[in-house]
Amino acid sequence: MVKPPLTAAIWYDRRTMLRFALTCVVAYLVFVGALTLFQRRLMYHPDPRPATPALAGVPEMEPLALEAADGVRLVAWYRPARDGNATVLYLHGNAGNIGMRGPKVRALLDAGLGVMLLSWRGYGGSAGAPTEAGLYDDGRAAFDALARRGVAANRLVLYGESLGSGIAVQLATERKIAALVLEAPFASATEVAAGAYPFVPVCWLLWDKFESIAKIAAVTAPILVMHGERDEVIPVDQGKRLFERATAPKQIALFPRGRHNDLDEQGALAMAIAFIRERAQP
Repeated sequence: MVKPPLTAAIWYDRRTMLRFALTCVVAYLVFVGALTLFQRRLMYHPDPRPATPALAGVPEMEPLALEAADGVRLVAWYRPARDGNATVLYLHGNAGNIGMRGPKVRALLDAGLGVMLLSWRGYGGSAGAPTEAGLYDDGRAAFDALARRGVAANRLVLYGESLGSGIAVQLATERKIAALVLEAPFASATEVAAGAYPFVPVCWLLWDKFESIAKIAAVTAPILVMHGERDEVIPVDQGKRLFERATAPKQIALFPRGRHNDLDEQGALAMAIAFIRERAQP
């Protein structure tokens, strides 16, 4: 057999390597493009089916129809506080709908607290689709609805769960409140996404950044941060860094066995209720 000249073999190997490199580059660009195009589907996981207070185990809550500043129609459930207690505006996480928060809200209601449970746009009966700017508008609409019902700022507590922590921090920089409770919060959505996709330039591509770390120092209300040390969605370091940047008075509770969705089983709700009674009660 006649062997090809050495120079021809080297050229063949170089062409093969070049084709492989180009294939990898194209595959990477397609992957990054798909991530960019579908990023909100990865960030938000709404269950659009309407829920009812009765089926969620909170039959005493009244369904309300709200409207955000951009005209999007929203659903919320509300029960006023008893005996002059504080009212909690509960801002839920990125998955499911408000019906799934019934057991958590049940504990707040049983403690005599008033509660408004807001359904984000695109979730559980609310119109529209979630975006960072839109969710801020949703939170403002719920806050203003409570003000119209006579809830004073010194009796109003923002409770942000996971994604809801980003909206709670934003609202707390804009409005006077009695206290801020953050359950499994992130420092920024950008950092969480970068941790999940370290090989992608997330900071350039992410549309909804929720940069709580840059805002938290402007919050003057007392703050409680609660985070599970085994959180598999938002690393506990995110909550710690947010707490470090926050202004006193503040406190942090870390749950050694806590994951992302089970802090209520670790005693977080009891701690939050005690904090609210201390900071926002007569």
